Parts: sequence; structure tokens; C-alpha cells
Amino acid sequence: MGRANTARKRRLRAMITGTSVALGAAGLVAGSLYVVNTDAKSQPQRAAALAGGARAGQSTTRAAQGQADDGAGALAARLARRLGTRTNGGYVDSAGRAVVTVTNENDAAMVRAAGAVPKTVRRTPAALQRITSTLRESMADVPGTGWAIDPVTSQVVLWTDTSVTGTRMARVQRMVQQMGSSVRTVRFSGRLRTLADGGDAIFGGGARCSLGFNVRRGGQDFFLTAGHCGNAVAEWTADQRGAQPLGTTVASSFPGNDFALVRSAQQGLGGQGGVNLYNGQVRDITQAGEAVVGQRVARSGSTTGVTTGRVLAVNATVNFPEGTVSGMIQTSVCAEPGDSGGPLFAGTTALGLTSGGAGDCQVGGVTFFQPVTEALERFGAEVF
Repeated sequence: MGRANTARKRRLRAMITGTSVALGAAGLVAGSLYVVNTDAKSQPQRAAALAGGARAGQSTTRAAQGQADDGAGALAARLARRLGTRTNGGYVDSAGRAVVTVTNENDAAMVRAAGAVPKTVRRTPAALQRITSTLRESMADVPGTGWAIDPVTSQVVLWTDTSVTGTRMARVQRMVQQMGSSVRTVRFSGRLRTLADGGDAIFGGGARCSLGFNVRRGGQDFFLTAGHCGNAVAEWTADQRGAQPLGTTVASSFPGNDFALVRSAQQGLGGQGGVNLYNGQVRDITQAGEAVVGQRVARSGSTTGVTTGRVLAVNATVNFPEGTVSGMIQTSVCAEPGDSGGPLFAGTTALGLTSGGAGDCQVGGVTFFQPVTEALERFGAEVF
């Protein structure tokens, strides 16, 4: 491609360079819109390699395991999508197998024939959907809460952060008592918040966020980032001084969703689909896909480099102080201030855009991602 294209790739592979914020404790944080202020002193960028892929000192067995997990995750997601309302979802188990929940023997036979493991549900999809519908109606005005269906246990997991106390906690407890063993509760330290950063920092309006994935629509170049970033910034640049234009926000959705579409300032510069791995390499992104519980995933961000973990839930609902976002991917991947909008991926597959979470990469944390497939469908775009 030559040096010119390499330089262009680096300009458009943009992520936030973030600042560290002491949370006191790892967990989910409820607070105001979290887009890093560019007046703050940036942390030094940390070199990081992609766990689950080829990195220095990593065995080929471990790399192969990561590739196997990617394949199992894609299979489980595809079969769960095919079953639709007849399943509580799919996941990758501890042995790396694709497992899909089923309600009847015909579906079980189809899952086996496709090479996955069927698991009969303990509670029907309709029953769990009724619970999540009730939670949306009764708990949407309680920031610091959220929920998702756990396909492993056929339960709804309802979480609260440390901002949920007093009468609000009493409401949660009453709801849990009414629903019985169908609901499992989890308490997070800290407060739920949106995080404000595939590769290098993007700047605008005194804020820093991150490019998620370069995409194309109608023969034109665009990129995706977080909706809470797109709501706040119209014109994006690759530098804090504003001397290197990157693009203009043309559509943004938050809350409800958390994605934004930015038209590239110079057409032809966005023709690179790579994600910065912060080890001198770039991971080429060739397709978009659905995340599945148990799948190994990675997130790239200029504050912490590449961090990895597993998918904990899909179709999760998160009540941010700014409003409710539904359909989220919940992961054990850590993130820090300066990571919003950045890419979540598995192998060469784009999965999500960093939205919010808590904790840090010293003590760990929980992070939520907007599924990228929903953004691509909404905007009529594709990764390349």
C-alpha cells in the first residue's frame, strides 16, 4: 500500500487518549456524560498485545484456542438468531463448545446437525421476556440498574450499582421478591457511567472520543463512534488543535442506542478497516457479527491499549443517568476514561462500540458495548 496509505490508515484509525479517573472501587458508575476533557493531562499510551491472538511469548495452542472460541461464538450466535423467540440464546461453554438453548427436540436436532450442543431451557423464552418487559416498565427511571437474560442458567440477571440505595433499592428488592428464582441479582461497586475512545484519538468541541470502525455507505467513506460522543461533537479532528480534519457527524443516536455515523473529511482515506493492536500491528477487520455469551473478545483503546475478556451477556439493558440503552453487549473487558466509541472485536470480526462501564485495568471492571450490526443496519453501511 505504500507509506502514504499507511499514514492515512493511522489518521483514520482514531481512538481517544484518555485520562485516569480514580473510582475508589471498581464497578459501574452512574454519573454525567463521560467524554474526556481535552484540557486534562493525558496518560502515556501503554503498549498492549492482543490476547488470544499471536503475540510475543504466546503459545500456538493458546492462539488456536482463541480462534476456536471465535468460531464457536459465531456458530452459537448464528443458530440463536435462526431460532429467534424459541431460544434463550447461545453461549460458548468452558470447553469452547457452541451451546444453544432449545425448547423442543426438533430444534435440538437442528442444533446438533449444525455442530453445536443443544441445551433444554429451564424457563421458556416467553417467560423470561415477560420479566424483562416488566423491568423496562417499572425500572427504567432508576439509574444504576440494568438487566439481561443469562442463557446458561435461564434466569434474568438484574444488577445495581452503589448509587441505588434507600427507596430505589427497596423498589428493586420488592421486584425481585415478586419474580422469585427467575431473577438473580448482582451488586456492582461504584456507579454506572458512559465512557468517553478503532485506534487513535479523535477530538472535537473540547472533548476526546474514539473511532470505532471505518465503514462505507453508497460508495462514500464514513466511520462509526459512540452516540453520546456524536451528540456532543459535530466536527472531528485527528489532533487536539483542530488542524487535521477527520469528519462531520451526520447521524447520532443516544440514549436508546449508542452509535453515531461520521462522514470522512477526505474521501478515499477511510479505505482501511484495521484496528490498532498497540504492538506495532494492525488487525484487519473483514466482517461484522453478533457477540455470544462466553466468547473471547478484545477492545482496543489508546488509554489502555488492547484489553481482553469474555462476553457476559447480550441484549442487556443499561439505565444510564442520561437515559436507557437497550440491546447492549456486557463483557468482562476492562476500560478506562478515554475509550468510548472504540471497537470491540473477535479475530477479524467487528462486534461492538464501547459505550460505558466502570472499574479500571488495574483492578478490573465491567464494560458495555453497542452492537455494531445494529448501527450498520440503521445506516445502511458495511465494514471493509
